[in-house]
Amino acid sequence: MFAQRFFRPATALRSHVRRYATEPPNGGKDNIGTSAAIGVVMLAVAGYGGYYYRDMKLKSRRVGHESEAAGMPASKNEEKNIPAKLEDAGVKPMMAFKGGDQGFISLTLESVEEINHNTKKFRFHLPEEDSVSGLNVASALITKYKGPEMEKPVIRPYTPVSDEDTKSYIDLLVKKYPNGPMSEHLHSMNPGQRLDFKGPIPKYPWEANKHEHIALIAGGTGITPMYQLARAIFKNPEDKTKVTLVYGNLTEQDILLKKEFEELENTYPQRFRAFYVLDHPPEGWQHGSGYITKDLLKTVLPEPKETNFKAFVCGPAPMYKAISGVKKSPSDQGELGGILKELGYSKEQVYKF
Repeated sequence: MFAQRFFRPATALRSHVRRYATEPPNGGKDNIGTSAAIGVVMLAVAGYGGYYYRDMKLKSRRVGHESEAAGMPASKNEEKNIPAKLEDAGVKPMMAFKGGDQGFISLTLESVEEINHNTKKFRFHLPEEDSVSGLNVASALITKYKGPEMEKPVIRPYTPVSDEDTKSYIDLLVKKYPNGPMSEHLHSMNPGQRLDFKGPIPKYPWEANKHEHIALIAGGTGITPMYQLARAIFKNPEDKTKVTLVYGNLTEQDILLKKEFEELENTYPQRFRAFYVLDHPPEGWQHGSGYITKDLLKTVLPEPKETNFKAFVCGPAPMYKAISGVKKSPSDQGELGGILKELGYSKEQVYKF
């Protein structure tokens, strides 16, 4: 049976995983000794006070945190009140993508990094150096390309793997698919060339602790929206959500963002678990082989009766059909089907990216 191959030893690990799947989220960082904290603590300078000038000859007027004296340099106290960053003063950075009727924006390809035999990471420069993408969690961008012999442009959605707070660029992780016009075009691009983007395209609106436990069930490059969601959860110290990742691929080399997920698992072992399944596992492979099965999901996910649970699914069309049923359209989730329905989960407990 698959579960016996997947877990070593099967009975003991199944019991351990079941405890993980059903235990409530642990507050704060996990109790793992001296684990390093993830994230950066931003320090804003305090001391918002008024100034009183006794010299009546010096005419000044207050502007925000500064006293704009007539032709005089800022005092030491005034310099302390100048925020190090605009964000510290409550000023949001400029957003490249605003949605609505903004239309497509042409971005320049800055660099290309080869990830594996058919996947590359593409860095596109945003229009303004200090701007951020404008994406929220979870959301995506759409790309547009029209070749010289194409009657209509090709439009494809992608979820950047760069952080939403990253300034001046976005990173796309793109697998090249045979007869995939957009992925083939991207893989043929060189730095300096341009591509049209539009967004953000809203998906599932996330907020801290929206669910006690979520499952990310992905295949191939369907991992990118899952990474966006997981990164946001563990970046926020107020969010205590437990996360289970189940990720299927052809070979070990096809596992994308594995290093990033291993970091999360090592830092938050009580809140994040990852299970990998390969069609063609190497010798000595410690995880699952074959497809993502009913037996595997039954073992690693919390039971359907857990009301504050949500499963997210993203991958190739055959995977959707097998795991959750397909979407009717981008705005219609369609009926729940596949393994998750067989296990007793409700339509409200499942979201299809």
